[in-house]
Amino acid sequence: MKHILLPTDFSDNAWNAISYAMQFFKNEKCKFYFLHTYTPVFYRADYALGGAMYSAIPDVGVDVSLAQLEKTLEDVQKQFPNENHTFEIVSAFNILTDEVNQLSKKKDIDLIVMGTQGATGAKQLFLGSNTVFVIRKAKVPILAIPENCKFRAPRKILFPSDFLYPYKKNEVYNIIEMAKMHGAEIILFHVWEVQDITESQEKNKNSLLKELKNVSFEQVQVEGKKLPEAVLDYIDENDIDLLAMMNRNHSFFERVLVRQNVDQIGFHVNIPFLVIRDTSEVEK
Repeated sequence: MKHILLPTDFSDNAWNAISYAMQFFKNEKCKFYFLHTYTPVFYRADYALGGAMYSAIPDVGVDVSLAQLEKTLEDVQKQFPNENHTFEIVSAFNILTDEVNQLSKKKDIDLIVMGTQGATGAKQLFLGSNTVFVIRKAKVPILAIPENCKFRAPRKILFPSDFLYPYKKNEVYNIIEMAKMHGAEIILFHVWEVQDITESQEKNKNSLLKELKNVSFEQVQVEGKKLPEAVLDYIDENDIDLLAMMNRNHSFFERVLVRQNVDQIGFHVNIPFLVIRDTSEVEK
């Protein structure tokens, strides 16, 4: 059984991500955890003892949080009835990223699914601040669903790689499983930013190809473009349903996801994307 974490702030954007998850995993046995984190408007001294559950003073914040979580659960069970799915609600007085990591460890979470929120912030991150923080800190893969993105069973999964690092089985497992789940093809995408591939890159590439041997995949190579533009152009020009990326030290990942130039103001990824954390970072 898969354990999937669904952080929510009860917005339309969060509901859209929840709806996507219910349909994406329709045929899979899953336990979903609906998570809402909150902090009171005024910090109370009794929270130093361990939060609302240890306080004799009622906390309106936790009551509202639980009520909205129960309403979310009710709506999901009504709109997406499924014997394969079970649920648990979690209301936490905590910072979102901290609670996500604590809950991921406690509940053995396999995947986090959450929505993105449009362009915000000084660096023009289109993800929204909460999503950015979770992606940077989470120790498990994240499936991010752009706002207004409606579910469509993936048929083509774009997987960009520079082959600079070796891949571990557990790092590509989620990409392969998602492809098998929906009968999708993985497109292994490489951009030649320099002319020659090194011996190390060739070794890493061959190792990755072995991991993909039991799933349908295609290799695509592009020259004469920078990585972010090449990825975005390929998405625009082809019928891509899902973008899968490794997040190694944030450099490769953020080159695609961060709009750093004024002339890139139109940049917006409007398909779901899977972010897989470098497990060597997690193990530190």
